[in-house]
Amino acid sequence: MRKWLLLLAAILLEATATISLRAALDHAAWFAVVAIGYTASFAALTFALRLGMGLGVAYGIWGASGVALTAVLATVIFGDPLTATTGLGIALVIGGALCVELGSQAAHAARKEGIAS
Repeated sequence: MRKWLLLLAAILLEATATISLRAALDHAAWFAVVAIGYTASFAALTFALRLGMGLGVAYGIWGASGVALTAVLATVIFGDPLTATTGLGIALVIGGALCVELGSQAAHAARKEGIAS
């Protein structure tokens, strides 16, 4: 459970840093939030990996969730358009990350069966 909380933290920190990057275009002070957010995001992702989360799973979920969250936040905060095509793209990215996770779970189950027999 702890590795999933760390992954969630990494996603939230990455999205915060990315949104802050946009804000830094108008106010340079936001670059501090950008630097801290990305650094903390990579640290949280590293800790999730150290706790045994698979790299493909962690990176896929981190990337997909970060893209989706950033797109939604950019719409809410900056008024960026969120079109049907954008929504479809977000759904496909999330679907791809889900496929990676499900494939990883199936591989772990198959490996356990092979070891048990």
